[in-house]
Amino acid sequence: MKIDRRTLLIGGGAGVGLVVAFAAWPRHLSSDLDVRKGEQAFGNYIKIAKDGRITVAIPQIETGQGIWTALAQIVADELGAAWETIAVEPAPLVSDYANSLAVDEGWLDGFGPLRRHLIASDGRTRITADSTSVRAFEQPLRQAAAVARAMLVGAAADRWNIDPSKCDTGDGFVINGVRTFTFAELAEEAADRSSPGSVPLRQSAKRRLIGQSLQRLDGPSKAEGSWRFSGDVRLPGMLFASVRIAPRGGSLISFQRDRVAHFPAVRHVALRENWVAVVAESWWAAERALKNGKPVFSGTRTPANVRPLFEKALASGSPQRFRRGDYERAIIGSRPLAATYSVAPSQHLELEALTATARFDGRHLELWAPTQAPGLARRAAAKAGHIGHSDVYLYPMPVGGPAGRAIEADAIPFAVELAREIGAPVQVTISQDGSQNRDLVSAGALARMTALPGEAGITAAWKIRVATINGMGSSIARMLDSEHEERAIRNAVIALPPYSIPNVTSEVVRPDLPFAVGYMRGSPQREFAFFTESFIDELANVAGIEALAFRMSLLGSNGRLARCLQAAARLAQWDGGSHGSMMGLAGASAFGSHIGLVALASIGDDQRVKVHRLIAAVDCGRVVNAGLAEQQIAAGLMWALAQATVPSPEWVAGMPRARPLGALGLPLLGDTPDITVSIIPSSDPPGGISGLGTLPLAPAVANAIHAGSGKRLRSLPFEVMAG
Repeated sequence: MKIDRRTLLIGGGAGVGLVVAFAAWPRHLSSDLDVRKGEQAFGNYIKIAKDGRITVAIPQIETGQGIWTALAQIVADELGAAWETIAVEPAPLVSDYANSLAVDEGWLDGFGPLRRHLIASDGRTRITADSTSVRAFEQPLRQAAAVARAMLVGAAADRWNIDPSKCDTGDGFVINGVRTFTFAELAEEAADRSSPGSVPLRQSAKRRLIGQSLQRLDGPSKAEGSWRFSGDVRLPGMLFASVRIAPRGGSLISFQRDRVAHFPAVRHVALRENWVAVVAESWWAAERALKNGKPVFSGTRTPANVRPLFEKALASGSPQRFRRGDYERAIIGSRPLAATYSVAPSQHLELEALTATARFDGRHLELWAPTQAPGLARRAAAKAGHIGHSDVYLYPMPVGGPAGRAIEADAIPFAVELAREIGAPVQVTISQDGSQNRDLVSAGALARMTALPGEAGITAAWKIRVATINGMGSSIARMLDSEHEERAIRNAVIALPPYSIPNVTSEVVRPDLPFAVGYMRGSPQREFAFFTESFIDELANVAGIEALAFRMSLLGSNGRLARCLQAAARLAQWDGGSHGSMMGLAGASAFGSHIGLVALASIGDDQRVKVHRLIAAVDCGRVVNAGLAEQQIAAGLMWALAQATVPSPEWVAGMPRARPLGALGLPLLGDTPDITVSIIPSSDPPGGISGLGTLPLAPAVANAIHAGSGKRLRSLPFEVMAG
């Protein structure tokens, strides 16, 4: 098969938009960067061309979080480049780009040491999730840029016959006094030099790009519509397919094929044990024909209310446990305060339907798909095509939804099988209804909280027992064809409150749920933050202590979170959250970052929760791009607001029943509260931000509603309030 080497544009040129040079990808993915005529490679991350363009190979997937801009900005800053010369391309699928935090974040918990090592070292952990991108790649990118900078400086110093220490870089030049050379002038000579073994990172504050709110590389192309998603891929001779899939464990019972025959645009019908597909000259023709065929599937009965399954697990499940101090001894002779909180299973509700495009000749496969785990997606495609993964050329496309559904690219096997069967390129798109049915939802959680106030209101003992399933662990196990049930000990650690309470016990049990769960942005930290910050507010009320002061008394070992809470309170002109107030306070520490949030909320005339204003203060360590950080915190808050207010789905045959997006009650432009985000300067290592804003929204709003109405909201999504 001849690979189409034409460049797929996703934006304008460097400095205008974004060029993702799919044509520049190596045909053999075991190689390093593919270098075009006029380009010089400096390791596995950087190329410099004669025309001055600097291309950064980005290992992570753009899901709207701005990571292609942030990672490129790290390189540009350390190199001393001019921002308008920066372009990016996806890094090739080789093991050098594995996410180094996979083991630390617990993604491979439950696997044995040997298998965990193999998975982590062969590129399968190249995954964009859990707010890890900057945390995992800042140092490798800085080191790569520092080496390239040293080679450029060395080439210039040789020309000037001076010591390299007399030179600096900035705005795309090597500088010595008034003398300069552009990087483009030096690139060929510099690339021939031996790379230095160890290079110090930049320390000077001069000519730095780090921390600046530089323009997003994907911004212009998204604004004018040239940004390409997977559904925009077009290939010569391509056909379009719509698919219906049986519920998990179900099968195809009937399909009226004769009702499809009269559609002139239909080119193929595929019937399988648990799915049916119609291939046509357009997706709309395929979808109409498929619907007309009236497919019927079997499925298992699902209880209308799944909460009893969580209650059963909470009452009798065998927990994974983490202890600090001795909770049981601390509560002897006392009656702790107790409360039960719940978060219902929730959908991703992303605009992008499940889709993938395949071109296959029986030996070699090209695949275009939105995926946050390209190494695992590539292996799934190889399995579906019955070929080796080295014969799969995967082009990971930007993802059209930020919530994490694309960590598993479900449409890939259907696209591969249909392309192999038909002998032509096929683009599979599962309808919006079908995509909702196939959603791998966030599991939800049910928690029993108990705590014992000590002297002066200081909490002496704390216990959480929670029933939940780790979505990332479930996704990883599924993608690796593993039957193991992930260990919940990591959940037990994440569930610990960020407060200095001497006696703490955290227990996590796994409920037996009738539906599949998967990774979701911010979870399970989002659920645990709702439990912790709501219950802390209850304790403060019982102790008769103002909510901020109560938290401050418990944050002796977490000064960064304390500063965030104080800063948010100061910006909001915190009124204490006493009875009759509209203010609620919450904080969270996760992903190496910290956030304090004050929410102003009330119950509207329609008896629904209305959020008026959100004021957040964030310490996310060393900031790469302040504008991106503010955008991501605000976006996380709004996403969490939707999760807190959109009703839970009904369940049918182990699947969420599809609902029109317009009828879900998603927040509209008029529902958007006034949002203020303040980034606290910090010299600590960068923390994650993409999921951070999702954590404190629900408890801050719930605490505000309690202050204003006296009603304590202990369930998510928030229910319609009684009159």
